[in-house]
This record gives sequence, C-alpha cells and structure tokens, in this order.
Amino acid sequence: MKLANICVVKLILVLGASLCCFLASCSSQVKARHPVSYRFEDGRTAMIKGGVAYAPRNAPAAVKRAIAAGNRLQSMPYKWGGGHAKNHDSGYDCSGSVSYILREAGLLKGSMPSRGYFNYGKKGAGKWITIYVRKGHVFMTVAGLRLDTGGPGGETGPRWKTQTRQGRGHFMRHPAGY
Repeated sequence: MKLANICVVKLILVLGASLCCFLASCSSQVKARHPVSYRFEDGRTAMIKGGVAYAPRNAPAAVKRAIAAGNRLQSMPYKWGGGHAKNHDSGYDCSGSVSYILREAGLLKGSMPSRGYFNYGKKGAGKWITIYVRKGHVFMTVAGLRLDTGGPGGETGPRWKTQTRQGRGHFMRHPAGY
C-alpha cells in the first residue's frame, strides 16, 4: 500500500473512533424532558423584583454568589464571543454568561464554549444550579430562575427570564453538590 493510502486509512480510523466516543458521551447524558419554567417557592427559589434576583436565605454561599453575578450581567448586551477573552467584558454570549456566573460563584476556572458544558460537573438536574446544553447553545437556572441569552422574553443579552422555555433538545448538567 502506498504511504498516502495508509495515511487516509489511519485518518478514517481516528475520525471514526472520535465520532463513536462523541456519540457515546451524548447518549449517556440526561435529556431535559420538560419545559424550563419558573414558579416562586419561598425558601427554594430565587425571587425576582424589577429585574433583580434575590437568593433564598438558606441557599449555599456559591448560589448567592451566582445570583449576584447574574444580577451584574442584566444590562450587558449580547456579544458573540463575549466573556471568553476577558473575565469582565463589555458584552456576553450564552457560554460567556454561564462561564462568568460559575466562575464568580467559585464553581469554574476560566471559561468554556457551549460544547464544553456537555462534560461539566455531574449529569442531570442539580438541586440549586442546572445547566442546559445543546449544540450551539447553553443556558442555566440558578435557584429555579433561568438566565439565558435567548428563548422567550424578547431581550438580547444575558437576562433573568421567568418565561417558560422548551427544555427538549437540551442535556442537563450541574456543579457537583449544587
């Protein structure tokens, strides 16, 4: 066999193995089966007044820091790639927003693109924080309140949103212990 043919065969084998690993990791994820809805429950969910979120008193410190970080993003515009090159940016995209909040809460070092959240933390919904990820988009709930750059609500940029968003097509992850 010619050297070029051997290289092509090796490339096909490597790509095939990579695809199998990717498909296996997605199939072992926990799929969101229900819409993501906000309903205030005293002591369990964040309260929102005038666009500002307030953590429940009994929430862990990291959850309170995450809520405070989300509040700081409320006036920021959507900016593709925002929140990745700089910790404090002039705008944020979906993964930059999630990265910023987790970083400020002490639950992530650095930042990740949306696809990185397929492997973040633990599988399934968390007690306090849940990350919803699909190809090309990520959003999160913190103490039951959704922070998203898309979906119903009409505003662009990272915002706390109380409108229901379809969860289907997303996989759920959460920081260990939260």
